[in-house]
Amino acid sequence: MANINLKINGMDVSAPAGSTILEAAKLAHIDIPTLCFLKEINEIGACRICVVEVKGARSLVASCVYPVSEGMEVFTNTPKVLASRKKTLQLILSNHDRKCLSCVRSGNCELQKLCKDLNVDDETYYEGEKNVYEIDDSAAHMVRDNNKCILCRRCSAVCEKVQGVGVIGANERGFKTNLSCAFEIDLADTSCVSCGQCIAVCPTGAIYEKDFTDDVLAAIADPEKHVIVQTAPAVRAALGEAFGLPMGTDVEGKMVAALRRIGFDKVFDTNFAADLTIMEEATEFLHRVENGGKLPLITSCSPGWIKYCEHYHPDMLDNLSSCKSPQQMFGAVAKTYYAEKMGIDPKNIVMVSVMPCTAKKFEIGRDDQNAAGVPDVDIAITTRELARLIDRVGLNFVELPDEKFDEPLGISTGAAVIFGATGGVMEAALRTAVWKLTGETADSPIEFKEVRGVEGVKEATYNVAGMEVKVCVTSGLANANKVLEDVKSGKANYHFIEVMGCPGGCVNGGGQPQVPASVRNFTDIRVLRAKALYANDEANKVRKSHENEGVKKLYEEFLGAPGSHKAHEILHTTYVKRTINKEF
Repeated sequence: MANINLKINGMDVSAPAGSTILEAAKLAHIDIPTLCFLKEINEIGACRICVVEVKGARSLVASCVYPVSEGMEVFTNTPKVLASRKKTLQLILSNHDRKCLSCVRSGNCELQKLCKDLNVDDETYYEGEKNVYEIDDSAAHMVRDNNKCILCRRCSAVCEKVQGVGVIGANERGFKTNLSCAFEIDLADTSCVSCGQCIAVCPTGAIYEKDFTDDVLAAIADPEKHVIVQTAPAVRAALGEAFGLPMGTDVEGKMVAALRRIGFDKVFDTNFAADLTIMEEATEFLHRVENGGKLPLITSCSPGWIKYCEHYHPDMLDNLSSCKSPQQMFGAVAKTYYAEKMGIDPKNIVMVSVMPCTAKKFEIGRDDQNAAGVPDVDIAITTRELARLIDRVGLNFVELPDEKFDEPLGISTGAAVIFGATGGVMEAALRTAVWKLTGETADSPIEFKEVRGVEGVKEATYNVAGMEVKVCVTSGLANANKVLEDVKSGKANYHFIEVMGCPGGCVNGGGQPQVPASVRNFTDIRVLRAKALYANDEANKVRKSHENEGVKKLYEEFLGAPGSHKAHEILHTTYVKRTINKEF
């Protein structure tokens, strides 16, 4: 493709044909500020923060949508441009709840940073009517505060286009326009799947996860409670970002040290249950293949995906693996096997999970998630909440030593840690399924790279013990919907499908550290975080779930065998058909 030659601020720039001014400026190391723009998701040129001057144009243009042309001359920092951006911010602030000190996004707010960069202070520039909204905290996982909404529409765009759910959109018109649910119903009464992708892209504190760190500290302070914590694979690949470390830094050791110093009685790893999930899921898959069971088998690790399937594809519930997610499996094992071994009443165990996922907050309240007669997991917090908790108790995270998880529920394999990336569950399952079908050999494959990568849909076919196994990996619920429609129409035929609710998998979960659009638009955060997990896998001496010594011991001492009656009672669950909206 031919390049276009233009000048930006007097400098010669060459950009691919079809580029926008925003993209061309990035090539010249010029950062034009944006607010509403999300590459390939919300390219609407609505906020006018990115305006620039183009020689010959009659007015300022939105650089995020304005294409470059041969010989174009662009100016990004003239007095007219800077004055326009500042005026836009002043107008936004005139209808904005400016309680920054108490806002969860203070210090990490895109609006706040723009105001600082453009010298917009807290003075009220435009007096007049101000909209006041009730806060919607009806959902299990998040809070919507429209008093801090700037109408950028990034939340509604990602909900509709990426996730295919579309439960948030624009209501009313003009000055009364607000982003909310249809007919102003509560979010809890919609088919929201709790994925949190709207939180991940919100530039302000208008949408945020419910914070349960006070509950964690209260449990730790209760002498009658035995408080244990589990950490999901993807958390270690992103937590460091909250403390200034480069994206994709694996901070597993420091994370363990921090959790121990916060005061948890035991620091365990959800990876243990990821290996356990593979043992149960691989067994279930082979049982269905050998006994004419419902195929394709579809993974059940992602609670956002599960809720989506219950709402939008209830006819496919029998295809879902009956395995609980690793979070719930871990809680079930902790309150049965671990409780029995330690002589602790399950009622006195407080199971805390640290997850990259806001849907986990919904999942812990699901029915049939109480193997010991009490909830498998009591409190689910996000990576962001853990970062705030670390700051709150005064730990210098970067200077903490590297420490190891407690045993036996901290033992895991390389197969488990890649659960955090799209394709990771499939690859881990294949490593064990091949072993189950063919037996262990020196040349048994460890890596199945065909299912790796951040593409929305990936397919592969493997010949295992004379059987062709067709697999599919998809992430992002709009992609999942397409795959399921193809399966139902007969256009696609698979034996095994991995679905992750968030694009790129858990590394890009709705509970991960906030990344501003200025980074998201030009850096694939999914790739960088996933690299940390694959490096962790490669460095692990044990890379197949069936070789986890802790899991072997669990079966020998307690569960019997994968797929046993006792394993089903403790590690498996059921699903329900849900309506799209309760009100209709």
